[in-house]
Amino acid sequence: MRTFEERYRTALDDPDVRAGLTAFQRGWRESRDAAIAELEAAEGRSFDELRQELAAIKDDVIANGDRYLDQFTANAEAAGAEVTRVATPGEANEQITRICHDAGATLMVKGKSMVSEEIGLNHHLEAAGITPVETDLGEWILQLAGETPSHLVMPAIHKRKERIAELFERVLDREFPPDDIDRMVKAARTELRERFLASGVGLSGTNALVAEGGSVMLVCNEGNNRMSVALPPVHIVTAGIEKMVPTYADAMKQVRLLARSATAQPITVYTNFVTGPRPGQRQHILLLDNGRTAMAEDPDVAAALRCIRCGACANVCPPYGVVGGHAFGHVYTGAIGLVNTAYHHGIEAAAGPQSLCVSCGACATVCPTDIPLPMQILEVRSKVVDAGAPTPAGRATQLAIAAFGQRWLFDLGIRAAGVVTTPLRSDGVTRVPRWLAERPGVREHVGWRTPPALPVRPARDHLKKGKLDEPSRLAAQPLAGRTVQLFLQCLSDRVAPDIPIAAAKLLRAAGADVRLPRAQHCCGLPAFDAGEQDAARTMVRQTIATLEGVDDVVTPASSCLAMLEHEAPHLLRDDLDDLERAQQLAGRTYDLISYLTTGPGRLPAGALDNGDRTPVTVHRFCQSSTTLQRRDSVERFLRDVAGVEVVPLPEAEVCCGFGGSTSIRSPELSAGVLDRKLGCVDGTDVAILITDNPGCVLHLRGGIHASGRQVEVLHLAEYLARRLPGADATPGGASA
Repeated sequence: MRTFEERYRTALDDPDVRAGLTAFQRGWRESRDAAIAELEAAEGRSFDELRQELAAIKDDVIANGDRYLDQFTANAEAAGAEVTRVATPGEANEQITRICHDAGATLMVKGKSMVSEEIGLNHHLEAAGITPVETDLGEWILQLAGETPSHLVMPAIHKRKERIAELFERVLDREFPPDDIDRMVKAARTELRERFLASGVGLSGTNALVAEGGSVMLVCNEGNNRMSVALPPVHIVTAGIEKMVPTYADAMKQVRLLARSATAQPITVYTNFVTGPRPGQRQHILLLDNGRTAMAEDPDVAAALRCIRCGACANVCPPYGVVGGHAFGHVYTGAIGLVNTAYHHGIEAAAGPQSLCVSCGACATVCPTDIPLPMQILEVRSKVVDAGAPTPAGRATQLAIAAFGQRWLFDLGIRAAGVVTTPLRSDGVTRVPRWLAERPGVREHVGWRTPPALPVRPARDHLKKGKLDEPSRLAAQPLAGRTVQLFLQCLSDRVAPDIPIAAAKLLRAAGADVRLPRAQHCCGLPAFDAGEQDAARTMVRQTIATLEGVDDVVTPASSCLAMLEHEAPHLLRDDLDDLERAQQLAGRTYDLISYLTTGPGRLPAGALDNGDRTPVTVHRFCQSSTTLQRRDSVERFLRDVAGVEVVPLPEAEVCCGFGGSTSIRSPELSAGVLDRKLGCVDGTDVAILITDNPGCVLHLRGGIHASGRQVEVLHLAEYLARRLPGADATPGGASA
């Protein structure tokens, strides 16, 4: 296995990876959503209800693993199988090699088996004089190319037809036109047929092990699994111990969700239940632990054992769409790989790919077993930090978080940076000199994204009592007599002060008495995202102490609301007093859009309609959709309350690529995700892009400026403040 850095750089240098995977992800999403909608209609239940049912089945297996393993073993052996439990990849490889030698086999045909990839079986067999042949078409292509799978279901999804044609011409020594897919498939069929007939051992994985019958469930679309199981005189099954389901009825519940989540099919072409060997055949079933028991005993990650290997988490992952599975995973790819790799292959193998997750939460929305992958990834990231495992810019990140945790030091540093960069400030950005911008180590960060201008004075200075001009009052005064504590958000306070200033104006125009707690600093999200949980807990506790009281708390940052509602209770779960305080704070905290739509600041239709009908489009901060379940609330508010035309943005809820520290640690990846987003913006043909999270604002502004696009990016607060009575509607008009 190459190092993470090697895999990452190789993926970035291959233009076929991003082009192919982006098109695949878009097509899959449309087909998958249609397939799930049909299932919901047929079942009369929602996807969430169906997946929670399957999750409960898998949780029962996780909690009672030994009982179900014993039941499966007894029933499988009664049907004629030989069942062996192995603890490590080494034990599994030795057992499989012994079975092959006992059978006198020198050729093995393999159906798809991720466990065989997990244990490195092919290399072990080759060293023992046994030839393994992958019979899944994608796996066979990769075996010829000397590569490993880049996807759990579609292992060669990163390969374009032109590259496959070149590979076939080189290996099979005849011409293959790239557009003649049928010819390539027929050639593979002919080549593999000879191997099926000559093999002494066939190996398969399994999609589920049915405890009540001792059966192995196999689903596939090519029929190669059937051939690998039925033709050779010896059949070996490789399975993780978590693949158990109690009953056949439970297995069918998995079938209903598996194909729809994997390939958007109602069911795969072949679904088989194999119980024992066929007459004259031997069947060996190897049940592998390799860290799975440790996962089951860790409450933070145990739910990852629910995984049914559908690959849906990769299919919606923006970073996966840029670099593919070889960079994003180790053996298991996608979000699930960021969790289980640490347990199957060690914490160092999991360390590098952690930098690729943007914490957008999309993986959790499509997982058919409702695995809380975003939180689990952050837990593994914390374990990486605690173990001191090497990561890109890991030590630098730790030092930065430590400095950031000191409010006075961070404030002083940003003010100083604002003074030093004053000569470079222009039109809201910092123009980095060319001699510096083109240097390695700098070019990757600023070649595609212009840095924002750093103000000398943060928002809190402008918002001191008496410093901000009183805005004209709205006719509707829903907040008259109400006190609001404004939580600025660390990023917007120091880097984008126009955003909280505009939010304060808007709240005051609606009648609120806006207070500014001076001790406020950070909700803890940057530290939590970096895996620095101790630092994050310190920041959360400081925020709770600063904002405690009875007043409403409003923030212009949806990310802070997500942190206080979801991550803070998780961080403080072992301290009941702090947990209760966190929950109380979350119960009276709003981001701007929720405060103005469903909270006390709800504005009536037309309240901000100033007659300007210039069309806008909206990028939804990803966690607004995935974590806060908000969907199109910003668009509806703009239409109903501001009276503006909102042009739908394709893939509005897909991450823009900011991803907190990801855009710093893996800038090329962030640039690729942003490029996809800006392509969607181009399709709307509008001049104003609105979003409701400061990080997205700065990221999108930087990318748009660097690309030369003529699109203005505004935070929702900035846009709405321009529509207040008597406000300056020109760019920059929201500033104090």
